[in-house]
Amino acid sequence: MPKVLVSDALSETAVQIFRDRGVEVDFMPKLGKDKAKLLEIIGQYDGLAIRSATKVTADVLAAAPNLKVIGRAGIGVDNVDIPAASKQGVIVMNTPFGNSITTAEHAIAMMFAVARQIPAADASTQAGKWEKSRFMGVEITGKTLGLIGCGNIGAIVASRALGLKMKVLAYDPFLSDERAVELGVTKVELDEALSRADFITLHVPKTEKTANILSRENLAKTKKGVRIVNCARGGLVDEAALAELLQSGHVAGAGFDVFAVEPATENVLFGLDNVVCTPHLGASTTEAQENVALQVAEQMSDYLMTGAVTNSLNMPAVTAEEAKVMGPWIKLAEHLGSFVGQLTDEPVKSVNITYDGVAADMNLKALDCAVLAGFLKPTTPDVNLVSAPVMFKEKGVQISQTKQDKSGVFEGYIKLTVELESRTRTVAGTVFSDGKPRFIQIKGINIDAEVAPYMLYTTNKDVPGVIGSLGMTVGEAGYNIANFTLGRTGNGADAIALIHLDEAVKPELVAKLEGLGKFQLVKPLAFDIA
Repeated sequence: MPKVLVSDALSETAVQIFRDRGVEVDFMPKLGKDKAKLLEIIGQYDGLAIRSATKVTADVLAAAPNLKVIGRAGIGVDNVDIPAASKQGVIVMNTPFGNSITTAEHAIAMMFAVARQIPAADASTQAGKWEKSRFMGVEITGKTLGLIGCGNIGAIVASRALGLKMKVLAYDPFLSDERAVELGVTKVELDEALSRADFITLHVPKTEKTANILSRENLAKTKKGVRIVNCARGGLVDEAALAELLQSGHVAGAGFDVFAVEPATENVLFGLDNVVCTPHLGASTTEAQENVALQVAEQMSDYLMTGAVTNSLNMPAVTAEEAKVMGPWIKLAEHLGSFVGQLTDEPVKSVNITYDGVAADMNLKALDCAVLAGFLKPTTPDVNLVSAPVMFKEKGVQISQTKQDKSGVFEGYIKLTVELESRTRTVAGTVFSDGKPRFIQIKGINIDAEVAPYMLYTTNKDVPGVIGSLGMTVGEAGYNIANFTLGRTGNGADAIALIHLDEAVKPELVAKLEGLGKFQLVKPLAFDIA
Protein backbone atom coordinates (compact mmCIF):
# COMPACT_ATOMS: atom_id res chain seq x y z
CA MET A 1 0.00 0.00 0.00
CA PRO A 2 1.50 3.41 -0.98
CA LYS A 3 1.98 5.86 1.83
CA VAL A 4 1.40 9.64 1.69
CA LEU A 5 2.41 12.39 4.10
CA VAL A 6 0.15 15.45 4.34
CA SER A 7 2.42 18.11 5.88
CA ASP A 8 0.18 21.17 5.46
CA ALA A 9 -3.45 21.98 6.31
CA LEU A 10 -5.67 19.98 3.97
CA SER A 11 -9.26 19.24 4.94
CA GLU A 12 -10.33 15.98 6.56
CA THR A 13 -12.41 15.29 3.45
CA ALA A 14 -9.29 15.45 1.28
CA VAL A 15 -7.40 13.19 3.68
CA GLN A 16 -10.27 10.69 3.55
CA ILE A 17 -10.01 10.55 -0.25
CA PHE A 18 -6.57 8.98 0.10
CA ARG A 19 -7.91 6.37 2.51
CA ASP A 20 -10.96 5.62 0.38
CA ARG A 21 -8.73 4.94 -2.60
CA GLY A 22 -6.43 2.55 -0.79
CA VAL A 23 -3.60 4.92 0.11
CA GLU A 24 -2.20 4.98 3.64
CA VAL A 25 -1.95 8.57 4.85
CA ASP A 26 -0.32 10.38 7.78
CA PHE A 27 -1.95 13.76 8.42
CA MET A 28 0.52 16.15 10.11
CA PRO A 29 -0.71 19.65 9.14
CA LYS A 30 1.96 21.54 11.13
CA LEU A 31 4.95 19.48 10.04
CA GLY A 32 5.70 21.67 7.04
CA LYS A 33 7.10 24.38 9.32
CA ASP A 34 9.46 21.92 11.04
CA LYS A 35 12.09 21.17 8.41
CA ALA A 36 14.26 19.09 10.74
CA LYS A 37 11.37 16.73 11.51
CA LEU A 38 10.39 16.61 7.85
CA LEU A 39 13.92 15.59 6.88
CA GLU A 40 13.83 12.91 9.58
CA ILE A 41 10.66 11.15 8.39
CA ILE A 42 10.20 11.96 4.67
CA GLY A 43 12.12 8.84 3.62
CA GLN A 44 9.14 6.66 4.64
CA TYR A 45 6.73 8.10 2.08
CA ASP A 46 5.76 7.58 -1.56
CA GLY A 47 3.84 10.85 -1.78
CA LEU A 48 3.89 14.30 -0.20
CA ALA A 49 0.80 16.54 -0.21
CA ILE A 50 1.45 20.22 0.56
CA ARG A 51 0.19 23.77 0.36
CA SER A 52 2.64 26.68 0.64
CA ALA A 53 4.15 26.21 4.13
CA THR A 54 6.21 23.11 3.31
CA LYS A 55 9.44 23.91 1.44
CA VAL A 56 10.49 20.96 -0.70
CA THR A 57 14.15 21.77 -1.21
CA ALA A 58 16.90 19.69 -2.75
CA ASP A 59 17.99 18.38 0.66
CA VAL A 60 14.42 17.32 1.47
CA LEU A 61 14.28 15.44 -1.82
CA ALA A 62 17.67 13.86 -1.16
CA ALA A 63 16.27 12.51 2.12
CA ALA A 64 13.29 10.94 0.31
CA PRO A 65 14.53 7.98 -1.74
CA ASN A 66 11.04 6.45 -1.93
CA LEU A 67 9.21 9.63 -2.94
CA LYS A 68 7.32 9.32 -6.22
CA VAL A 69 4.96 12.30 -6.31
CA ILE A 70 4.53 15.74 -4.75
CA GLY A 71 1.07 17.29 -4.90
CA ARG A 72 0.62 21.04 -4.38
CA ALA A 73 -2.93 22.09 -3.46
CA GLY A 74 -2.91 25.30 -5.51
CA ILE A 75 -1.19 26.68 -8.58
CA GLY A 76 2.06 28.18 -7.27
CA VAL A 77 4.99 25.80 -6.81
CA ASP A 78 7.68 28.27 -5.78
CA ASN A 79 8.16 26.18 -2.64
CA VAL A 80 9.15 23.08 -4.64
CA ASP A 81 12.56 22.61 -6.27
CA ILE A 82 11.17 21.23 -9.54
CA PRO A 83 14.55 20.65 -11.28
CA ALA A 84 15.76 18.65 -8.28
CA ALA A 85 12.49 16.69 -8.20
CA SER A 86 12.75 15.94 -11.92
CA LYS A 87 16.34 14.79 -11.57
CA GLN A 88 15.26 12.42 -8.80
CA GLY A 89 12.31 11.16 -10.84
CA VAL A 90 9.64 12.70 -8.60
CA ILE A 91 6.48 13.95 -10.29
CA VAL A 92 5.29 17.40 -9.22
CA MET A 93 1.56 18.07 -9.59
CA ASN A 94 -0.49 21.20 -8.94
CA THR A 95 -4.16 22.20 -9.29
CA PRO A 96 -4.12 25.08 -11.81
CA PHE A 97 -7.85 25.74 -12.10
CA GLY A 98 -9.19 25.22 -8.59
CA ASN A 99 -9.15 28.89 -7.57
CA SER A 100 -10.08 30.64 -10.84
CA ILE A 101 -13.59 31.65 -9.78
CA THR A 102 -12.41 32.83 -6.38
CA THR A 103 -9.67 35.02 -7.87
CA ALA A 104 -12.07 36.47 -10.46
CA GLU A 105 -14.63 37.25 -7.77
CA HIS A 106 -11.98 39.03 -5.69
CA ALA A 107 -11.18 41.26 -8.66
CA ILE A 108 -14.86 42.14 -9.00
CA ALA A 109 -15.10 42.78 -5.25
CA MET A 110 -12.08 45.08 -5.38
CA MET A 111 -13.65 46.96 -8.27
CA PHE A 112 -16.78 47.63 -6.18
CA ALA A 113 -14.71 48.55 -3.13
CA VAL A 114 -12.73 51.10 -5.13
CA ALA A 115 -15.79 52.48 -6.91
CA ARG A 116 -17.68 53.11 -3.66
CA GLN A 117 -14.71 53.67 -1.28
CA ILE A 118 -16.16 51.00 0.99
CA PRO A 119 -13.16 50.35 3.30
CA ALA A 120 -12.60 54.06 4.04
CA ALA A 121 -16.32 54.67 4.52
CA ASP A 122 -16.52 51.70 6.89
CA ALA A 123 -13.58 52.92 8.98
CA SER A 124 -15.04 56.44 9.13
CA THR A 125 -18.51 55.26 10.16
CA GLN A 126 -17.22 52.86 12.81
CA ALA A 127 -15.11 55.71 14.21
CA GLY A 128 -18.36 57.54 15.02
CA LYS A 129 -18.29 59.94 12.08
CA TRP A 130 -21.06 60.44 9.57
CA GLU A 131 -19.24 61.71 6.47
CA LYS A 132 -21.89 61.00 3.87
CA SER A 133 -20.77 63.74 1.50
CA ARG A 134 -17.11 62.69 1.68
CA PHE A 135 -17.61 59.29 0.08
CA MET A 136 -19.12 60.07 -3.30
CA GLY A 137 -18.73 56.98 -5.50
CA VAL A 138 -19.38 56.01 -9.10
CA GLU A 139 -21.67 53.40 -10.65
CA ILE A 140 -20.35 50.27 -12.31
CA THR A 141 -23.29 49.98 -14.71
CA GLY A 142 -22.59 51.36 -18.15
CA LYS A 143 -18.87 51.80 -17.52
CA THR A 144 -16.14 50.33 -19.73
CA LEU A 145 -13.91 47.62 -18.28
CA GLY A 146 -10.51 47.03 -19.85
CA LEU A 147 -9.15 43.52 -19.30
CA ILE A 148 -5.42 43.01 -19.62
CA GLY A 149 -5.39 39.28 -20.18
CA CYS A 150 -8.44 37.23 -21.15
CA GLY A 151 -7.52 33.66 -20.28
CA ASN A 152 -9.33 31.50 -17.75
CA ILE A 153 -9.65 34.09 -14.95
CA GLY A 154 -10.03 37.06 -17.29
CA ALA A 155 -12.90 35.33 -19.08
CA ILE A 156 -14.72 34.79 -15.78
CA VAL A 157 -14.27 38.47 -14.88
CA ALA A 158 -15.61 39.41 -18.33
CA SER A 159 -18.70 37.25 -17.77
CA ARG A 160 -19.40 38.85 -14.39
CA ALA A 161 -18.80 42.36 -15.75
CA LEU A 162 -21.19 41.81 -18.64
CA GLY A 163 -23.77 40.68 -16.09
CA LEU A 164 -23.27 44.04 -14.37
CA LYS A 165 -24.08 45.73 -17.71
CA MET A 166 -20.52 46.90 -18.29
CA LYS A 167 -18.88 47.17 -21.69
CA VAL A 168 -15.80 44.94 -21.83
CA LEU A 169 -12.64 45.55 -23.85
CA ALA A 170 -10.03 42.77 -23.85
CA TYR A 171 -6.34 43.04 -24.62
CA ASP A 172 -4.76 39.62 -25.04
CA PRO A 173 -2.33 38.83 -27.90
CA PHE A 174 -3.54 35.23 -27.92
CA LEU A 175 -7.29 35.89 -27.89
CA SER A 176 -8.86 34.84 -31.20
CA ASP A 177 -11.67 36.75 -32.87
CA GLU A 178 -13.95 33.73 -32.47
CA ARG A 179 -13.29 33.44 -28.73
CA ALA A 180 -13.84 37.18 -28.25
CA VAL A 181 -17.25 36.89 -29.93
CA GLU A 182 -18.09 33.86 -27.80
CA LEU A 183 -17.25 35.78 -24.62
CA GLY A 184 -19.06 38.93 -25.75
CA VAL A 185 -15.99 41.16 -25.41
CA THR A 186 -14.39 43.58 -27.86
CA LYS A 187 -10.79 42.65 -28.69
CA VAL A 188 -8.51 45.69 -28.76
CA GLU A 189 -4.84 46.64 -28.65
CA LEU A 190 -3.33 47.71 -25.33
CA ASP A 191 -3.29 51.44 -26.11
CA GLU A 192 -6.98 51.42 -26.96
CA ALA A 193 -7.85 49.55 -23.75
CA LEU A 194 -5.86 52.08 -21.73
CA SER A 195 -7.41 55.15 -23.37
CA ARG A 196 -11.04 53.96 -23.27
CA ALA A 197 -11.43 52.04 -20.03
CA ASP A 198 -13.09 53.45 -16.91
CA PHE A 199 -11.82 50.41 -14.97
CA ILE A 200 -8.77 48.29 -15.75
CA THR A 201 -8.17 44.83 -14.29
CA LEU A 202 -5.09 42.67 -14.84
CA HIS A 203 -5.21 38.90 -15.41
CA VAL A 204 -1.79 37.87 -16.73
CA PRO A 205 1.20 36.05 -15.21
CA LYS A 206 4.41 37.98 -14.66
CA THR A 207 6.79 37.23 -17.54
CA GLU A 208 9.39 39.17 -19.51
CA LYS A 209 6.61 40.42 -21.77
CA THR A 210 4.13 41.38 -19.04
CA ALA A 211 6.45 42.67 -16.31
CA ASN A 212 5.68 46.38 -15.77
CA ILE A 213 3.00 46.23 -18.48
CA LEU A 214 1.41 49.23 -16.76
CA SER A 215 4.62 51.22 -16.85
CA ARG A 216 4.84 54.95 -16.20
CA GLU A 217 4.49 55.49 -19.95
CA ASN A 218 1.43 53.24 -20.27
CA LEU A 219 -0.22 54.61 -17.15
CA ALA A 220 0.03 58.07 -18.70
CA LYS A 221 -2.07 56.79 -21.63
CA THR A 222 -5.01 55.92 -19.39
CA LYS A 223 -8.25 57.85 -19.32
CA LYS A 224 -8.46 60.52 -16.61
CA GLY A 225 -10.47 59.14 -13.69
CA VAL A 226 -9.64 55.50 -14.41
CA ARG A 227 -9.67 52.94 -11.59
CA ILE A 228 -7.13 50.11 -11.66
CA VAL A 229 -7.38 46.67 -10.01
CA ASN A 230 -4.57 44.12 -9.81
CA CYS A 231 -5.33 40.70 -8.34
CA ALA A 232 -2.96 38.86 -10.69
CA ARG A 233 0.75 39.21 -9.90
CA GLY A 234 2.97 41.82 -8.30
CA GLY A 235 5.35 43.60 -10.65
CA LEU A 236 2.82 44.17 -13.43
CA VAL A 237 2.34 47.83 -12.45
CA ASP A 238 4.87 50.60 -11.78
CA GLU A 239 3.68 51.22 -8.22
CA ALA A 240 5.61 54.48 -7.74
CA ALA A 241 4.22 55.97 -10.96
CA LEU A 242 0.71 54.85 -10.02
CA ALA A 243 1.03 56.48 -6.59
CA GLU A 244 1.91 59.79 -8.25
CA LEU A 245 -1.08 59.57 -10.61
CA LEU A 246 -3.37 58.70 -7.70
CA GLN A 247 -2.16 61.75 -5.79
CA SER A 248 -2.57 64.01 -8.85
CA GLY A 249 -6.11 62.73 -9.45
CA HIS A 250 -5.44 61.33 -12.92
CA VAL A 251 -6.14 57.85 -11.54
CA ALA A 252 -9.26 58.00 -9.37
CA GLY A 253 -8.63 54.82 -7.39
CA ALA A 254 -6.82 51.50 -7.24
CA GLY A 255 -7.35 48.09 -5.70
CA PHE A 256 -4.30 45.88 -5.15
CA ASP A 257 -4.16 42.32 -3.83
CA VAL A 258 -0.60 41.67 -5.03
CA PHE A 259 2.60 43.69 -4.78
CA ALA A 260 6.06 43.81 -6.31
CA VAL A 261 7.56 42.80 -2.94
CA GLU A 262 5.66 40.39 -0.68
CA PRO A 263 4.93 40.17 2.16
CA ALA A 264 4.17 43.86 1.63
CA THR A 265 4.73 45.34 5.08
CA GLU A 266 5.33 48.73 3.46
CA ASN A 267 4.51 50.05 0.01
CA VAL A 268 4.27 53.38 -1.79
CA LEU A 269 0.52 52.78 -2.28
CA PHE A 270 -0.19 52.35 1.42
CA GLY A 271 -1.88 55.26 3.16
CA LEU A 272 -3.44 56.80 0.06
CA ASP A 273 -7.13 57.57 0.57
CA ASN A 274 -8.18 56.25 -2.84
CA VAL A 275 -6.41 52.87 -2.60
CA VAL A 276 -7.80 49.55 -1.31
CA CYS A 277 -5.24 46.87 -0.41
CA THR A 278 -5.57 43.22 0.61
CA PRO A 279 -2.83 40.70 1.54
CA HIS A 280 -2.86 38.41 -1.54
CA LEU A 281 -6.32 37.01 -0.84
CA GLY A 282 -7.20 36.08 -4.44
CA ALA A 283 -7.42 32.35 -3.72
CA SER A 284 -8.50 32.68 -0.10
CA THR A 285 -12.03 31.33 0.09
CA THR A 286 -13.27 28.24 1.85
CA GLU A 287 -14.53 26.82 -1.45
CA ALA A 288 -11.28 27.38 -3.35
CA GLN A 289 -9.10 25.93 -0.61
CA GLU A 290 -11.38 22.90 -0.36
CA ASN A 291 -11.49 22.43 -4.13
CA VAL A 292 -7.73 22.38 -4.58
CA ALA A 293 -7.31 20.07 -1.57
CA LEU A 294 -9.79 17.55 -2.97
CA GLN A 295 -8.24 17.77 -6.43
CA VAL A 296 -4.70 17.15 -5.24
CA ALA A 297 -5.82 14.14 -3.18
CA GLU A 298 -7.59 12.66 -6.20
CA GLN A 299 -4.66 13.29 -8.54
CA MET A 300 -2.06 11.79 -6.20
CA SER A 301 -4.23 8.77 -5.43
CA ASP A 302 -4.81 8.13 -9.13
CA TYR A 303 -1.10 8.22 -9.83
CA LEU A 304 -0.06 6.03 -6.90
CA MET A 305 -2.79 3.43 -7.51
CA THR A 306 -3.12 3.40 -11.30
CA GLY A 307 -0.18 5.35 -12.74
CA ALA A 308 -2.43 8.07 -14.21
CA VAL A 309 -0.69 11.45 -14.37
CA THR A 310 -2.77 14.65 -14.16
CA ASN A 311 -1.62 18.30 -13.99
CA SER A 312 2.02 17.33 -13.84
CA LEU A 313 4.55 20.13 -14.15
CA ASN A 314 7.48 17.94 -15.04
CA MET A 315 6.20 14.78 -16.69
CA PRO A 316 3.94 14.02 -19.67
CA ALA A 317 0.99 11.70 -19.41
CA VAL A 318 2.74 8.58 -20.68
CA THR A 319 3.39 5.08 -19.42
CA ALA A 320 6.77 4.03 -18.06
CA GLU A 321 7.45 2.00 -21.24
CA GLU A 322 6.62 4.92 -23.51
CA ALA A 323 8.73 7.35 -21.50
CA LYS A 324 11.95 5.46 -22.28
CA VAL A 325 11.47 5.96 -26.01
CA MET A 326 9.56 9.24 -26.03
CA GLY A 327 11.68 11.33 -23.66
CA PRO A 328 13.85 12.99 -26.36
CA TRP A 329 10.83 13.41 -28.67
CA ILE A 330 8.82 15.11 -25.93
CA LYS A 331 11.73 17.50 -25.42
CA LEU A 332 11.84 18.14 -29.17
CA ALA A 333 8.11 18.86 -29.20
CA GLU A 334 8.55 21.39 -26.38
CA HIS A 335 11.41 23.08 -28.25
CA LEU A 336 9.38 23.37 -31.46
CA GLY A 337 6.50 24.94 -29.57
CA SER A 338 8.84 27.26 -27.67
CA PHE A 339 10.54 28.38 -30.90
CA VAL A 340 7.27 29.59 -32.42
CA GLY A 341 5.94 30.84 -29.07
CA GLN A 342 8.95 33.10 -28.58
CA LEU A 343 8.38 34.61 -32.04
CA THR A 344 4.64 35.14 -31.60
CA ASP A 345 2.91 38.22 -30.21
CA GLU A 346 -0.41 38.07 -32.06
CA PRO A 347 -3.55 35.91 -31.89
CA VAL A 348 -3.27 32.29 -32.98
CA LYS A 349 -5.94 30.99 -35.35
CA SER A 350 -4.89 27.36 -35.69
CA VAL A 351 -2.13 24.87 -34.89
CA ASN A 352 -1.27 21.80 -36.96
CA ILE A 353 1.28 19.23 -35.81
CA THR A 354 2.57 16.77 -38.39
CA TYR A 355 4.12 13.50 -37.23
CA ASP A 356 6.25 11.63 -39.75
CA GLY A 357 7.74 8.14 -39.64
CA VAL A 358 8.60 6.76 -36.19
CA ALA A 359 7.15 9.86 -34.52
CA ALA A 360 3.72 8.98 -35.92
CA ASP A 361 3.70 5.71 -33.97
CA MET A 362 4.20 7.32 -30.55
CA ASN A 363 1.78 8.63 -27.92
CA LEU A 364 0.72 11.67 -29.94
CA LYS A 365 -1.50 13.14 -27.24
CA ALA A 366 1.51 13.58 -25.00
CA LEU A 367 3.53 15.05 -27.87
CA ASP A 368 0.67 17.44 -28.73
CA CYS A 369 0.57 18.61 -25.13
CA ALA A 370 4.33 19.12 -25.11
CA VAL A 371 4.17 21.27 -28.25
CA LEU A 372 1.35 23.41 -26.83
CA ALA A 373 2.99 23.76 -23.41
CA GLY A 374 6.25 24.76 -25.08
CA PHE A 375 4.41 27.41 -27.10
CA LEU A 376 2.78 28.97 -24.01
CA LYS A 377 5.74 28.68 -21.64
CA PRO A 378 7.42 31.97 -22.65
CA THR A 379 4.27 33.94 -21.70
CA THR A 380 2.65 31.60 -19.14
CA PRO A 381 5.34 30.05 -16.92
CA ASP A 382 2.81 28.10 -14.82
CA VAL A 383 1.51 26.16 -17.84
CA ASN A 384 1.88 22.38 -17.86
CA LEU A 385 1.19 19.51 -20.24
CA VAL A 386 -2.39 19.18 -19.05
CA SER A 387 -3.40 22.83 -18.76
CA ALA A 388 -1.91 23.90 -22.12
CA PRO A 389 -4.62 22.27 -24.31
CA VAL A 390 -7.32 23.73 -22.05
CA MET A 391 -5.83 27.20 -22.46
CA PHE A 392 -5.75 26.85 -26.24
CA LYS A 393 -9.35 25.66 -26.23
CA GLU A 394 -10.42 28.61 -24.09
CA LYS A 395 -8.87 30.95 -26.63
CA GLY A 396 -10.77 29.26 -29.46
CA VAL A 397 -7.66 27.97 -31.25
CA GLN A 398 -8.19 25.05 -33.62
CA ILE A 399 -5.71 22.20 -32.96
CA SER A 400 -5.21 19.53 -35.63
CA GLN A 401 -2.89 16.60 -36.10
CA THR A 402 -1.47 14.92 -39.21
CA LYS A 403 0.14 11.48 -39.31
CA GLN A 404 2.17 10.23 -42.26
CA ASP A 405 4.55 7.44 -43.21
CA LYS A 406 8.28 8.11 -43.51
CA SER A 407 8.60 10.73 -46.24
CA GLY A 408 12.23 11.87 -46.23
CA VAL A 409 15.78 11.12 -45.20
CA PHE A 410 14.91 11.08 -41.50
CA GLU A 411 13.44 8.08 -39.70
CA GLY A 412 10.87 10.47 -38.30
CA TYR A 413 10.26 14.12 -37.57
CA ILE A 414 7.73 16.56 -36.10
CA LYS A 415 6.61 19.66 -37.99
CA LEU A 416 4.70 22.51 -36.33
CA THR A 417 2.57 24.90 -38.40
CA VAL A 418 0.96 27.82 -36.57
CA GLU A 419 -1.48 30.06 -38.43
CA LEU A 420 -1.52 33.57 -37.00
CA GLU A 421 -3.69 36.51 -37.98
CA SER A 422 -1.02 38.01 -40.24
CA ARG A 423 1.24 35.10 -41.17
CA THR A 424 2.00 31.39 -40.84
CA ARG A 425 5.05 30.10 -38.99
CA THR A 426 6.55 26.64 -39.49
CA VAL A 427 9.38 24.75 -37.84
CA ALA A 428 10.38 21.08 -37.95
CA GLY A 429 12.75 18.93 -35.95
CA THR A 430 13.96 15.42 -35.34
CA VAL A 431 15.90 13.37 -32.82
CA PHE A 432 19.21 11.88 -33.92
CA SER A 433 20.63 8.60 -32.63
CA ASP A 434 22.47 10.49 -29.88
CA GLY A 435 19.09 11.42 -28.40
CA LYS A 436 19.57 15.16 -28.99
CA PRO A 437 16.73 17.15 -30.58
CA ARG A 438 17.60 19.21 -33.67
CA PHE A 439 15.90 21.81 -35.83
CA ILE A 440 15.83 20.64 -39.44
CA GLN A 441 13.59 23.19 -41.11
CA ILE A 442 12.41 26.77 -40.44
CA LYS A 443 10.09 28.70 -42.79
CA GLY A 444 10.46 25.83 -45.25
CA ILE A 445 14.23 26.34 -45.33
CA ASN A 446 16.31 23.23 -44.57
CA ILE A 447 18.89 23.56 -41.79
CA ASP A 448 20.67 21.34 -39.25
CA ALA A 449 20.95 22.96 -35.82
CA GLU A 450 21.24 21.36 -32.41
CA VAL A 451 18.98 23.04 -29.82
CA ALA A 452 21.00 25.15 -27.36
CA PRO A 453 20.14 27.13 -24.20
CA TYR A 454 20.91 30.52 -25.83
CA MET A 455 20.31 31.16 -29.51
CA LEU A 456 19.88 34.10 -31.87
CA TYR A 457 17.54 33.83 -34.86
CA THR A 458 17.64 36.26 -37.79
CA THR A 459 15.91 36.53 -41.15
CA ASN A 460 17.05 38.57 -44.13
CA LYS A 461 17.30 38.68 -47.91
CA ASP A 462 20.21 36.63 -49.25
CA VAL A 463 22.57 39.40 -50.34
CA PRO A 464 26.35 39.78 -49.94
CA GLY A 465 27.72 41.12 -46.65
CA VAL A 466 24.94 40.07 -44.29
CA ILE A 467 26.72 37.08 -42.74
CA GLY A 468 29.89 39.08 -42.23
CA SER A 469 28.02 41.94 -40.58
CA LEU A 470 26.15 39.52 -38.36
CA GLY A 471 29.26 37.67 -37.18
CA MET A 472 31.27 40.86 -36.69
CA THR A 473 28.55 42.65 -34.73
CA VAL A 474 28.00 39.65 -32.46
CA GLY A 475 31.73 39.25 -31.89
CA GLU A 476 32.36 42.93 -31.26
CA ALA A 477 29.61 42.86 -28.64
CA GLY A 478 31.64 40.25 -26.73
CA TYR A 479 29.60 37.14 -27.51
CA ASN A 480 31.24 33.82 -28.32
CA ILE A 481 29.59 31.91 -31.16
CA ALA A 482 29.47 28.18 -30.42
CA ASN A 483 27.71 27.26 -33.67
CA PHE A 484 26.42 29.11 -36.72
CA THR A 485 23.73 27.57 -38.97
CA LEU A 486 22.57 29.16 -42.22
CA GLY A 487 19.85 28.41 -44.76
CA ARG A 488 18.15 30.04 -47.74
CA THR A 489 15.46 29.39 -50.30
CA GLY A 490 17.65 30.57 -53.19
CA ASN A 491 20.13 33.13 -54.42
CA GLY A 492 18.82 36.58 -53.48
CA ALA A 493 15.73 35.11 -51.79
CA ASP A 494 14.81 34.52 -48.12
CA ALA A 495 17.64 33.52 -45.79
CA ILE A 496 17.85 32.63 -42.10
CA ALA A 497 20.56 32.23 -39.48
CA LEU A 498 20.38 30.33 -36.20
CA ILE A 499 23.32 31.04 -33.92
CA HIS A 500 24.25 29.16 -30.75
CA LEU A 501 25.81 31.55 -28.22
CA ASP A 502 27.47 30.86 -24.88
CA GLU A 503 25.31 33.39 -23.02
CA ALA A 504 21.89 35.04 -23.18
CA VAL A 505 21.43 37.81 -25.73
CA LYS A 506 20.96 41.27 -24.24
CA PRO A 507 18.68 43.93 -25.77
CA GLU A 508 21.71 46.06 -26.69
CA LEU A 509 22.90 43.46 -29.21
CA VAL A 510 19.43 43.16 -30.71
CA ALA A 511 19.30 46.94 -31.11
CA LYS A 512 22.72 47.03 -32.83
CA LEU A 513 21.73 44.33 -35.31
CA GLU A 514 18.39 45.97 -36.03
CA GLY A 515 20.19 49.25 -36.55
CA LEU A 516 22.21 47.74 -39.41
CA GLY A 517 19.05 47.75 -41.55
CA LYS A 518 19.91 44.36 -43.03
CA PHE A 519 17.56 42.09 -41.08
CA GLN A 520 13.82 41.54 -41.27
CA LEU A 521 13.81 39.91 -37.83
CA VAL A 522 16.31 39.67 -34.97
CA LYS A 523 15.10 37.47 -32.14
CA PRO A 524 16.95 36.12 -29.08
CA LEU A 525 15.77 32.64 -28.06
CA ALA A 526 16.16 30.59 -24.90
CA PHE A 527 15.51 26.87 -24.47
CA ASP A 528 15.39 24.62 -21.42
CA ILE A 529 17.53 21.67 -22.45
CA ALA A 530 17.77 20.06 -19.01
